[in-house]
Amino acid sequence: MKILQKTFTLSPFTRGFHLIDHEISSHLDQLCRMQIGLLHLFIKHTSASLAIGENADPSVRVDLENFFTDIADGKSYFTHTLEGADDMPAHIKSVMIGASLTIPITNGRCNLGTWQGIYLCEHRDHASGREIVMTVTGA
Repeated sequence: MKILQKTFTLSPFTRGFHLIDHEISSHLDQLCRMQIGLLHLFIKHTSASLAIGENADPSVRVDLENFFTDIADGKSYFTHTLEGADDMPAHIKSVMIGASLTIPITNGRCNLGTWQGIYLCEHRDHASGREIVMTVTGA
């Protein structure tokens, strides 16, 4: 069994849910040519997250952003406010959605469903590039 790892930085994204399949596939191709295995992705930030969601209709990503904004933003009881009004809501969203994904690799590609895509969930209004650790195990 092989274990390979690579850390890369995504370009900055605006707040919202963004499909990053093409970036993940590109880095996976550069890292290895494994036919069968597991891809683990980990985001090294506390104000962004990773998820798998609908990849065809962009309104799904708008609705997700609206939902998480509704439940986490603008709460008067937050005490963690030194980094701006969007910081504590970003931490909450990150904890709720999660910092990692594990995806099967089949025939050298992410084995996602027809309508599944990999999202960067950017929770800050003005974020920098996000670091992703990609770990691949398999044959």
